[in-house]
Amino acid sequence: MFYDLKGKVAIVTGAGHGIGREIALSLARNGADVVITDVTDEIFEVSKQIEALKSKALPIKCDVSDFGQARGVEEQVLEKFEKTDILVNNAGIYPQKQFLDMTVEDWSKVLHINLDGVFHCTKAVIPRMISQKHGKIVNIASIAGAIVGFSNLVHYSASKAAIVGFTKSLALEVAQYGINVNAVAPGPIDVGDLMQVNSAVYEQTIKAIPLGRMGRPLDIANLVVFLGSDESSFITGQCIVSDGGYTLP
Repeated sequence: MFYDLKGKVAIVTGAGHGIGREIALSLARNGADVVITDVTDEIFEVSKQIEALKSKALPIKCDVSDFGQARGVEEQVLEKFEKTDILVNNAGIYPQKQFLDMTVEDWSKVLHINLDGVFHCTKAVIPRMISQKHGKIVNIASIAGAIVGFSNLVHYSASKAAIVGFTKSLALEVAQYGINVNAVAPGPIDVGDLMQVNSAVYEQTIKAIPLGRMGRPLDIANLVVFLGSDESSFITGQCIVSDGGYTLP
């Protein structure tokens, strides 16, 4: 299905690869101009792919754990496009470590990027969205923490559970300004690394998914595009799970 996002300006964090990259490209396929941020140079290749889709692209290197950099992104967006319609808070890291071996630095790094990054980028765009009386914010959470627990992911799960609480509470505060805030909680998504690292775990994961396959980045991107479109205007404060039935009892 095509959602008409022509004339809309979207910011996608962590857009250099994986789910973020597919979200950025899917927004462009539906007509949006896309600002792509990440800490890597991969965003410049994604920028070319977006422009090949006949949408405008603005690649900006940004560490979302730094509020100054997040605010700098919004300043550049307003200078080039004069508005921000959609913010997708996707940037995050996924290090695995047992809690007993986890250091304060391990914990802080994950929370700074995964949770503080959401706060920083949202804080940067909210004033403009309030002044223009509309906006869509989509936060990428996870079934980890938000729905179920996973060993070796205490810090990651805590950050993603917190994103769901952030989403619900912020949605209440900004609804009066015509701003929708929602979250997406992906289940197991094939971004091309698990099969290469451990094929046995890959096959075991598939067996645990009732729909019989791993999720694809496009599965999440399609949902994000919907939540960024006018067709989702009566949905706010929700965390929508996309996991192929993995967390069904």
